[in-house]
Amino acid sequence: MKFLKSHFALSRSQQNGIFALIVIIILLQLVIFGMNYFQPDTEPVSLERLEAFEKQLDSLEQNQLKAKDTIYPFNPNFLTDFKAYRLGLSTEEIDRLLAYRKKGKWINSAADFRAVTGISEDLFQKIAPSLRFPEWVEKSGKAKILVVEKSAPVKVADLNLATAADLQVINGIGEKLSERIVKYRSRIGGFLDPVQLKDVYGLQPEVIERILQKFQIITKPQIEIRNINTLNEAELAKVPYFNNQLAREIINYKNLNESISSFEELSKINGFPSDKIDRIKLYLAVD
Repeated sequence: MKFLKSHFALSRSQQNGIFALIVIIILLQLVIFGMNYFQPDTEPVSLERLEAFEKQLDSLEQNQLKAKDTIYPFNPNFLTDFKAYRLGLSTEEIDRLLAYRKKGKWINSAADFRAVTGISEDLFQKIAPSLRFPEWVEKSGKAKILVVEKSAPVKVADLNLATAADLQVINGIGEKLSERIVKYRSRIGGFLDPVQLKDVYGLQPEVIERILQKFQIITKPQIEIRNINTLNEAELAKVPYFNNQLAREIINYKNLNESISSFEELSKINGFPSDKIDRIKLYLAVD
């Protein structure tokens, strides 16, 4: 035992030396591990691969820009103010278009569209290829205006008094669609403007044109255009195109901002049907 003690007994300096040696070994191990961990496993990317990747990114960006600038075919007689804004029309140009249509007039050519809206030459050249009109306009080669000649009078019925059976005389309207038109008319309290036909589900633009050749809004419902800032939630919920949830959102917005100053401001409200502002203006005003 004394022999073992003599071999394993260490002085204070020897103990410190051994401890320092252990620390050095641990540090060396950490350095070696760190070099292996942070050393990249992949080979450097070649210049050719970088250029090919950049070309791919450029191609994707160009495709996105083309998709953004794509204008799909449309009939300007059923163009909403929201889509018109997306096409680049100014507020004044949109108002001129809506005012023209409100008179019961129809745009039957690209020249008519430009004359009514007053858009610039550059925007017109961009939009013109996407304009679409009824077949009878395109085949005639010139713009036609639906005018009833004195020598050939056409009997026009009242759209607000027409029955489902009456509407079925129109090509493209069957039993279900005619009943849907009558039910929608009843729900909004009667048509105030032909543009409201666009809100009937399944009613195509060309069918609407045929309807308006034989039916017009002769007797309009008595509607008082009311200031949206004076209505409470229950009154707003009864307005066509609104519901309880939207009425609540409008009241909350009005309470936070004291009042509503424009219809464009309403588009900030969650769930507000911005594409139907032209129809909502038939019932509400912003004063």
